[in-house]
Amino acid sequence: MSISQITGRQFATKFALRPEQFAWFLGAGASASARIPTGYDMITDFKATLFCQGSGTSRREIDPGDPLWRARIDVFLSQQGILPPAGDPAEYARAFEAVYPSVEDRRTYIAQKVQQGVPSFAHRVLASLIVTGKIPCIFTTNFDNLVESATTIARSKVDPAKHKDMTVAAIDSADRAARCVRESDWPLLAKIHGDFQSVDLKNTENELAEPDARMRDVLAACTQRFALVVVGYSGRDASVMKVLTDALEVDGAYPGGIYWMTRSPSGLLPAVRLFLEAAAAKGVSANLLVSETFDELAGDLADVVTFDDALRQHIQEIGPTKIVIPVALPANEARKDPILRCSALRVTQMPTRARRISLKKPVSIVEVRALLKEAKVGGSIAAAGRDFAAFGKDKEFLAALAPFEPTLVGEIALDPEHDSWALGLLYDAFVRAVCRGRPLHPRLRSKGHRVVVAGDRDGEDGARRAKRLKALGPLESAYGEPLYGRTSPSDLPFYEALDLRLEQVGGKWWCVFDAFTHVDLPEMETTHDDEPVRFRVNPAADWLRERWAQRYNRKWTAIIDAWSQLLAGEVRTCWLNDGEGVDAIFHVGSVSAWSRPSHDHAYFHRGGR
Repeated sequence: MSISQITGRQFATKFALRPEQFAWFLGAGASASARIPTGYDMITDFKATLFCQGSGTSRREIDPGDPLWRARIDVFLSQQGILPPAGDPAEYARAFEAVYPSVEDRRTYIAQKVQQGVPSFAHRVLASLIVTGKIPCIFTTNFDNLVESATTIARSKVDPAKHKDMTVAAIDSADRAARCVRESDWPLLAKIHGDFQSVDLKNTENELAEPDARMRDVLAACTQRFALVVVGYSGRDASVMKVLTDALEVDGAYPGGIYWMTRSPSGLLPAVRLFLEAAAAKGVSANLLVSETFDELAGDLADVVTFDDALRQHIQEIGPTKIVIPVALPANEARKDPILRCSALRVTQMPTRARRISLKKPVSIVEVRALLKEAKVGGSIAAAGRDFAAFGKDKEFLAALAPFEPTLVGEIALDPEHDSWALGLLYDAFVRAVCRGRPLHPRLRSKGHRVVVAGDRDGEDGARRAKRLKALGPLESAYGEPLYGRTSPSDLPFYEALDLRLEQVGGKWWCVFDAFTHVDLPEMETTHDDEPVRFRVNPAADWLRERWAQRYNRKWTAIIDAWSQLLAGEVRTCWLNDGEGVDAIFHVGSVSAWSRPSHDHAYFHRGGR
């Protein structure tokens, strides 16, 4: 089996059939819309505090939300060796302990943050499911009492003879949780890191290294009884992930599967992906539940789960009140000429089908792509449920994936409007196709693809170089300066480039491009206590600002024109003969999108324009 992706609505439909078979695990992200800081928010706050303490900078002078300030803070802390690298699972615990070494201070900090919380829409839906007996147990790493507060209010909306009373157990009352599991006395809320009022809280690296033994046993026991839904949890706690992973060694674990909610599958921590891959390898249904927020998922659940009228009204009360105010519409005719030019080209044709490949042995998409890269397969592939969808030569895919016994299973329809995997496959194929036969190189990244102009290469013959320079000629004329070279004075390679993306607007697909100058940054290394610390800096930042400072509208128009002509036309990932495979063929228009106001206004005539 492989890891599958499902939408919130698909999960809600499945959940509504047998809700009592699902246990829930809530992390800090589940309380984000309730005004409780997430783990990432707290890490940012701790880092800013440590930076101010170490540099002598006033907290009022910095903005931790600004990417430039965040980069400066990360570089400073890396040089000091105070914290592990950014994104390390231990970052939260180490930062919390560095700022507040005292247990009492950490408890006070948590209590102050928790007091800011107000149960969100998602908490109302969750509480309604709890008091009606549709959720047996919830585990959480959170210290807040939002679930308890929401449940108390929801219980008052239900007939006393029908509602369920929830048992709450923290690490200082874990025996209570064990009794509930032993006697199947549901619903249960188990707070595995403690409650904000608890004497014992788990925050630091040493505290988190080993969960409370009784809570660990309760969690492990529930993994053998229920499917698991994980919401708002990053997987940073190695001890918790160990309990979840160890449970896989017992036959029949997670009956009904695992559903790990994420906003972006590419942003999962390695520990989470390894856990899901291990579950899939054991035959457990492992699913990435793709939803932007807990509130959005709760909305999907509320749409399909049946509640009585009182609870339904209670859930809907928190939504914003719709206010309709009559507004006089402009009656004068709009201007004829465009007001805003957009760097977007119409994609008039996109592939509708791809090759379907089935593998007999389980493997992740990461491993598949690594094999294809090693075999230098010139195609694109994405996980489509249990199978894979691909563009390219069939023989190359079969040869590269031979260890997993691949089989060609016809073709698979592509619906990028509704299937994220299909949009990802088309996006990857489109960027590769745009670069094929053009003086461009693809830079495929998890956070958005880009293309850079092709520079001089060692061993490039004269005819090929002349052809490349001729193709880049209009673009170089539009910029009015070299498209690639070395920065000054940092002497780093640079290339003019685009961020590319596919977007659907007004029922039509567009190639949206953002021009920028790409600089190959070096890997800098420093030491602290003889331990290497790697970080990235941008010594060409001033050079970049000066390069772009004089690019006003007239030059931007020429740049958009030149890029539009370079990108336009038919683009394809590869040339195939009949029966060799499935190619991805796109047609890109040469006229960029324009926007004009729906009515005329004096503002558009200012300054005589």
